[in-house]
Amino acid sequence: MKYLDEFRNPEVAARLLEEIRRVITRPWAIMEVCGGQTHSIIRNGIDQLLPPEIELIHGPGCPVCVTPLEIIDKALAIAARPEVTFCSFGDMLRVPGSNSDLFQVKSSGGDVRIVYSPLDAVRLAQQRPDREVVFFGIGFETTAPANAMAVVQAERLGLTNFSMLVSHVLVPPAISAIMESPRNRVQAFLAAGHVCSVMGTWQYGPLVERYGVPIVVTGFEPLDILEGIRRAVTQLEAGRAELENAYPRAVRPEGNQPAQAVLEQVFEVTDRTWRGIGMIPQSGWRLRERYRRFDAEARFEVGHINTAESPLCRSGEVLQGLLKPNQCPAFGKQCTPRTPLGATMVSSEGACAAYYQYGRFIPAGDVEVAR
Repeated sequence: MKYLDEFRNPEVAARLLEEIRRVITRPWAIMEVCGGQTHSIIRNGIDQLLPPEIELIHGPGCPVCVTPLEIIDKALAIAARPEVTFCSFGDMLRVPGSNSDLFQVKSSGGDVRIVYSPLDAVRLAQQRPDREVVFFGIGFETTAPANAMAVVQAERLGLTNFSMLVSHVLVPPAISAIMESPRNRVQAFLAAGHVCSVMGTWQYGPLVERYGVPIVVTGFEPLDILEGIRRAVTQLEAGRAELENAYPRAVRPEGNQPAQAVLEQVFEVTDRTWRGIGMIPQSGWRLRERYRRFDAEARFEVGHINTAESPLCRSGEVLQGLLKPNQCPAFGKQCTPRTPLGATMVSSEGACAAYYQYGRFIPAGDVEVAR
């Protein structure tokens, strides 16, 4: 299969691993930013094949995981209203809020629907003018263009019963926050290929220069990730810090410019709180004033929500690379995919979900906890 099987070739993987073993001389900590990469690493056992000198740190690149608790609680409050049809991708329905989740709202009679595109929600608003249709717009630079297009389409259609609960976040400010943390241990990054396919690589050069950290853009197949690690280790061993694109089949330096144009048209950059991490300046998007009438937060007046995170959940430390999922005392006990304490256990891109799904139940005492 073109563009799939050739990136899972075990002979090529063995050669890349041998090259990594040949060049490495000391310990290095490399963060894969994206949760999709984390799942590929754990599913394929890449972390277990690498030399022990390499530690892979799982980053905050799971859109469901970093959606702040306050936004989840606002979604629950809006979805419970009798006049609302609340639309979301399926992976948000089991994300726990302070006291409930969208599945529980649905089971209690709320009109909560799973859609496969934000345009599905726009069409629903066309078909049901008697309902207030709300789309839950979350995610990184990958999902934001489609959500922006939904708002543009709603405006073209003159819809007054469509709105969006927006919680978009941006990768480059998160990398800055990680590098500026006093507890940072990351020495190189594997940047997410799908984000860069939209935004290009031009945003990452300044980060490389500012922090002196190698950044290698990679994809999601095993050979993509091994090649990214090989390039990162080669740079680290040589004392270099450069931006490299190891995913040229999907990523161009300029990115997808029409997608960037619609993002610029609909959204403006704002401060954004990340679940488990806190507020990161200029790390999110919100609707511009021209489109503010589509803002569900303003339409349904959910500005005052009191939140309460589980005291047992340590997903914030997982998202910052300070703790491996199986080092959390609640992992696999109080916290499972059926009883998730945090979004990292329930999300399809969450690091805790990856460790649980692929059986990484290593006793906490057998691995080193970051201090």
